[in-house]
Amino acid sequence: MADQELHYMSGFGNECATEALPGTLPQGQNSPQKVNFGLYAEQLSGTAFTMPRGANKRSWLYRIRPSVVHKPFEFLGHPTFLSTPFNDVPPTPSQLRWSPQPLPETPTDFIDGIISMGGNGDAASHSGVGIHVYAANKDMTDRFFYNSDGEMLIVPQLGRLLIKTEMGFIEVGAQEICVIPRGVKFRVELPGGEARGYICENYGAQFKLPDLGPIGANGLANPRDFLTPVAAYEEREGDFRLLTKFQGNLWQAEIGHSPLDVVGWHGNYAPYKYDLTTFNCINSVTFDHPDPSIYTVLTAPSDTPGTANCDFVIFPPRWMVMEHTFRPPWFHRNFMSEFMGLVTGQYDAKAEGFVPGGASLHNCMAGHGPDAATFEKASNEELKPVYQGKTMAFMFETRFAVRPTKHAIDSAERQHDYYTCWQDLKNNFNQNG
Repeated sequence: MADQELHYMSGFGNECATEALPGTLPQGQNSPQKVNFGLYAEQLSGTAFTMPRGANKRSWLYRIRPSVVHKPFEFLGHPTFLSTPFNDVPPTPSQLRWSPQPLPETPTDFIDGIISMGGNGDAASHSGVGIHVYAANKDMTDRFFYNSDGEMLIVPQLGRLLIKTEMGFIEVGAQEICVIPRGVKFRVELPGGEARGYICENYGAQFKLPDLGPIGANGLANPRDFLTPVAAYEEREGDFRLLTKFQGNLWQAEIGHSPLDVVGWHGNYAPYKYDLTTFNCINSVTFDHPDPSIYTVLTAPSDTPGTANCDFVIFPPRWMVMEHTFRPPWFHRNFMSEFMGLVTGQYDAKAEGFVPGGASLHNCMAGHGPDAATFEKASNEELKPVYQGKTMAFMFETRFAVRPTKHAIDSAERQHDYYTCWQDLKNNFNQNG
């Protein structure tokens, strides 16, 4: 097995070249008649071959065995890791909120620990998202996974994940994210013994950095802060299983070797991680509360400009300095649907009930905003500069309504009294001013 020390390359979507064994990468051509060290050349394409050059995503992998070496896949199924069309229960327009998913009591690896909360669109037609949580307490040792339906944006909340991919190793924890592209094989180890978090399974266009427009050249997430792993590989044989999610179902195949056997690779299609604390907030310094789009880290565009298949938005530590302004988010109803999670701390628009590891769903045109206690406090407090620190919340925001799963609706973690947090909002109307 290759040295497991973690190394990264900097930059979002860069053309990279990396080898765990010097002399692996061929010079001058991608697929010579014989690759050095008896390796096989294999191309991994993340886009159609004829995609415009600036948007084309592909990498060349030089591996011990090609990906075709495994036995036929057999249907496996999964009781909680589900996919589109998410139609087992009628979607509700009601506001929904959940307490954190408890950690498992029996040995559960990352894939077995995934629980689908809802989603939309259609993986077969490359649109929409699946929204999941995970809770695990066991390493994936002899099982490997790749997602044929979409890329996976992983948001850890508790514990750390050591994600060993075929293109290198990535370690990620709370206040970091990792994106595993469609088709990239990996397995997950848990350095701390247990972990919990959130996953956005993006069936649509790949995540990219949002355009900055009038913001200019600087602000939000900087490309150089995204890190891609350098090549690292496993060379081991055994009775292993290769799992894939294909057209909404889980399948597995017997494989006699570790598929994480890429000794070198070059290209621009690879997993990456990002430290959310490096996000450079742009905020109001005069009056009014900006829309959450100003906090977009990554966006997966749709075929309608300005209407994302999914935006990944965060609410990190930041100064609040606006004058003559109700500073928490005002009451609102949106075209976009919002699934929200809390990594750490407290979200400024909620007084209680929304805790780290929990989640909420406010679907298309569902009214929401600060609870009664937060409204009273924010309406009457002295407006002076305040540092909103020790917090990290996020949203998966999507153009399509999110259809909750039956598990999410029936879950013991669902807070059936969520609606009551707004019921004490009073009629303060006085026509005399």
